[in-house]
Amino acid sequence: MSDSEEHHFESKADAGASKTYPQQAGTIRKNGYIVIKSRPCKVVEVSTSKTGKHGHAKCHFVGIDIFNGKKLEDIVPSSHNCDVPHVNRTDYQLIDISEDGFVSLLTENGNTKDDLRLPTDDSLLSQIKDGFADGKDLVVTVMSAMGEEQICALKDIGPKN
Repeated sequence: MSDSEEHHFESKADAGASKTYPQQAGTIRKNGYIVIKSRPCKVVEVSTSKTGKHGHAKCHFVGIDIFNGKKLEDIVPSSHNCDVPHVNRTDYQLIDISEDGFVSLLTENGNTKDDLRLPTDDSLLSQIKDGFADGKDLVVTVMSAMGEEQICALKDIGPKN
């Protein structure tokens, strides 16, 4: 290859990291995370059945989708692997709320993040809107898993100076 050739790569901004990792079903506990029907869920109940005549002990998981709050269930042999989502929580300072329901957030490195919608949870939504209208300095916690992000919590760090 000569030095004059230029290479163009399509950038997808993804390092190829997996959105989930495998974990044995028997080791997943309550308040952990699991993927049920390809949705990231927080485990609210785990029950394990005894081994049958021919087989495996089974784990019955009840989980609540961390983004839409729907209850999902799954039954998996305890020796099999389940997908567990990589769940991250990040705090951002709230800068602005636009009329179309999007928020403008300040990241740690000083950039803005403008691609997040206001949460669908009514009490959290009203807390954010009221606090912002009162001129308070608000920090929102954003939960991200499997390529989705949503505001899940709010902290008041005092009035703006």
